[in-house]
Amino acid sequence: MRPLLSNYLYKRLFRTDNVGKYAKQQPRNLKGKSKSSQEWLTRQLADPYVEKARMMNYRCRSAFKLLEIDDKYKILKPGDAVLDCGAAPGSWTQVAVERTNAHGKIERAPVGAVFSIDLLHFHAVPGATIYGGMDFTTPLSQQRLREALAGRQVNCVLSDMAPNATGVRMLDQESITNLCYEVLRFALAMSAPQANLVVKVWDNGDVPKLERNMLKFYEKVKRVKPRASRGDSAEHFLVARGYKGATAA
Repeated sequence: MRPLLSNYLYKRLFRTDNVGKYAKQQPRNLKGKSKSSQEWLTRQLADPYVEKARMMNYRCRSAFKLLEIDDKYKILKPGDAVLDCGAAPGSWTQVAVERTNAHGKIERAPVGAVFSIDLLHFHAVPGATIYGGMDFTTPLSQQRLREALAGRQVNCVLSDMAPNATGVRMLDQESITNLCYEVLRFALAMSAPQANLVVKVWDNGDVPKLERNMLKFYEKVKRVKPRASRGDSAEHFLVARGYKGATAA
């Protein structure tokens, strides 16, 4: 894993005029592939964040969503304990490890702890504790996480989880909203005062209600669409800051 870039170099590398030069590649060897596969390959090669992920040794482009959120809202800091839900393939975990110093590479800074869980098995991330092949929504998995935390309160809960799409818009929106509530319930039970929470949602009519419910327990809740989120995606993130306590409501 490469160290974080300086703010100057980060801005130079990811300024708008640099982004465009990565969009010139064209897919090859498309013969025999389905139309959907061809469209996916074309989009991947035209996506500047895919190339940036390779350059910075992140496992996938989604790392830049969390980087942008943290740069703006300061939800992660050295020494924090972080839970990453739906973590595979591990790009958010990589960012969390770097920003909390869970790998211990930042001298004279507190060392954080990152716990990552996903239904899929995925490769280890140095500095993180990985729980692959586990369903976060089950009581058994949540108990395993409680045991791993050993009484330590969580400073930030992250969720990039999304259900497998059925193609039925209403059902898919309901499913991801339910996932958000699962994460919220766990966060309320395990978070330290002033902790933060980030959950992914697909824009729908239930999101305002979810925001209001989160505001009962957090000082601020902001709906965010990072630049790294594709423009044709309904994906948004709710960033909740300043946990007030489970009895605040």
